[in-house]
Amino acid sequence: MTDESAPKDLRDQAPRQLPARRIDNDAQAIDAAHEVARLAKPGAAARDRERALPWRELEHFTALGLGGISIPREYGGAQVSYATVAEVFRVICAADPALGQIPQNQFGLLNVIDNVASDAQKRVLFGGVLNGRRIGNAGPERNTRNTLELKARLLPDGEHFRVSGEKFYSTGALFAHWVAVKAIDEQGRAVMGFVERGVEGLRIVDDWSGFGQRTTASGTVLLDNAPVAGSLVIHNGRLADVPNIQGAVSQLIQAAIDAGIAANALEDAIEFIRTRTRPFIDANVEQASEEPFTIAEIGRLQVELHAAEALLESAGHVLDEVSARPIDDESAARASIAVAEAKVLTTEVSLAASEKLFELAGSRATLAEFNLDRHWRNARVHTLHDPVRWKVQAVGAYHLNGARPARHSWI
Repeated sequence: MTDESAPKDLRDQAPRQLPARRIDNDAQAIDAAHEVARLAKPGAAARDRERALPWRELEHFTALGLGGISIPREYGGAQVSYATVAEVFRVICAADPALGQIPQNQFGLLNVIDNVASDAQKRVLFGGVLNGRRIGNAGPERNTRNTLELKARLLPDGEHFRVSGEKFYSTGALFAHWVAVKAIDEQGRAVMGFVERGVEGLRIVDDWSGFGQRTTASGTVLLDNAPVAGSLVIHNGRLADVPNIQGAVSQLIQAAIDAGIAANALEDAIEFIRTRTRPFIDANVEQASEEPFTIAEIGRLQVELHAAEALLESAGHVLDEVSARPIDDESAARASIAVAEAKVLTTEVSLAASEKLFELAGSRATLAEFNLDRHWRNARVHTLHDPVRWKVQAVGAYHLNGARPARHSWI
């Protein structure tokens, strides 16, 4: 939105549902990600500056079939590896991290569906995604003690349900055909209802004003007795009772987004230093790219980025290995720790690369015409999603004392 003082109420708008291509394997998924990145990258800086939402780019993502690549083969999906899912998000986020963040919750939700939904529910929801539908998030609430507490309520209404509540940080909801709403049912259980876009009682407000990830539309969802089909309510609270990798899957994608931000920032730093930065007077060189201290700092960042990317890929392989057999408490913990280790490095390098850009590129790089500050703004905002200090603690507790991490989406 261009006028931040006037949030847009989008209850009367609905996304188009376009036919989606079917992706059959990992190579096709990665090729499609590069195609989306090529489309998205040229306009990313302008979209950030103007808060222009990436509708065209997201619809291309959907039309290419990327939204359903993690769906199991028995339901018509490609069931690509987790390492490939991470690479798809890393590639897209190296072009536009806001675009990459929009479908992240869909992938987490698909994993939830696979774990707790009935076969009939999977056929409806997975089939919809494979046919071009998007799922958005309406889970977190602002006025609660923590991210797990919910005030939204889902109550029976004949054979169906009604849900009421207020949500925020609702990334993807604005672009979605189904809005996945977390709530508490009449028995006090955590449930999730998939609300059809356009129903009476559902309002989506584009009031996200964060200084980074500006075009994710991670704003407000308002629910006032919005109808939910009885067949589209799942008991996601069951995930807390059994070993699973739902949190690790969610965090793997978060880490991939940060890795993409870091790669984008470092790429822009190198290009700016090569083409626009003047050398420091005491360096006695013709080009800023010949300064020895600058060369060393770029080298250090490149090493750190490659280390983070390698750990991200390794974490994806751990998830693939763990998910290939029945998951127990120890294998679930191992998956979470592997992803936590990757998330520590991707957080650190995204912040370092986006900040070092200015130190090495010089004062000209701060001019608004280049909008290079978007890299730091994106890194700073997105890495706040989950406190990395708790990941370091979880890794230490696991290796030192054998303590398994908590079982939720934020570790």
